Amino acid sequence: MAASGEPGRQWQEEVAAVVVVGSCMTDLVSLTPRLPKTGETIHGHKFFIGFGGKGANQCVQAARLGARTSMVCKVGKDSFGNDYIENLKQNDISTEFAYQTEDAATGTASIIVNKEGQNIIVIVAGANLLLNTKDLREAAHVIRRAKVMICQLEVTPATSLEALTMAHSSGGPECIGVTKYLSQRTWAEEKKTKESSWVLWWIMKTLFNPAPATADLDSRFYTLSDVFCCNESEAEILTGLAVSSPADAGTAALVLLERGCQVVIITLGAEGCVMLSKTEPVPKFIPTEKVKAVDTTGAGDSFVGALAFYLAYYPNLSLEEMLKRSNFIAAVSVQTAGTQSSYPHKKDLPLDLF
Repeated sequence: MAASGEPGRQWQEEVAAVVVVGSCMTDLVSLTPRLPKTGETIHGHKFFIGFGGKGANQCVQAARLGARTSMVCKVGKDSFGNDYIENLKQNDISTEFAYQTEDAATGTASIIVNKEGQNIIVIVAGANLLLNTKDLREAAHVIRRAKVMICQLEVTPATSLEALTMAHSSGGPECIGVTKYLSQRTWAEEKKTKESSWVLWWIMKTLFNPAPATADLDSRFYTLSDVFCCNESEAEILTGLAVSSPADAGTAALVLLERGCQVVIITLGAEGCVMLSKTEPVPKFIPTEKVKAVDTTGAGDSFVGALAFYLAYYPNLSLEEMLKRSNFIAAVSVQTAGTQSSYPHKKDLPLDLF
């Protein structure tokens, strides 16, 4: 127990609050006036190599906001892989479970961005697809002790499903000073009424981002997701419904909620997002401020990383307020070229976000 009177403080500082089981991709980015048509060759005006992959993107954004983070991933034993692990370290992300393999190259994403900031992306997952059960079991204690665990689908679905199952099968807090455990998967601290000591209640939340989406997604992904967050295109694939407006998103979100999710969030790019939950099953549209987009690549991951940060560190905020703040942070990211390079740090954001 920390001597400061702040219960569990030492424990909180020793473990990652946000753990991401997911992908690392080296981004190969070309900037062009417009996107090419099928079979067409066009001139671009800039090329650069950056760091991407949905999992690492989300982890980096959470870390830059101040979250203590850990990345469970696999890259190639090659120059891209070496550079990637160094990048995670530079962002103060734990690399204890960032594995390297000689059996595949580091994943890559070939990205073309036009002058409006719109993009097309082709990924080659490479080593990401070799992240496996053995790797997860080695990281199990970190996954189970996180406040928020994030997964996506740029590693194999089986691996993401196992990580979600592992998080949900957590046997309870493994820390000194915890005297009470609630089965509810939430985080709170409550002062005892008759004593000056504190009771720490530990809550784990799973945040699942079903990207790239598949129409035949295993039904267990819905029931194991405390928060299910997808964009409009992914919602269309998952539900078979057209999603071109907040009202459409609300309809699709209801379908996803009925499949077993606790909370569903559908992001709508520059428009904002729509949310609903088991406790508040009426869709609510949360708009975002309009900005001049330079590059929208990775904006959705910025949103997810920010949301994970707020779930872990500001659990007393309403979900609506968390989403408003996440919208704002994602909007900042689109105003700069690049993926992770566009993600803001806490020191560069308004104080009222924290």
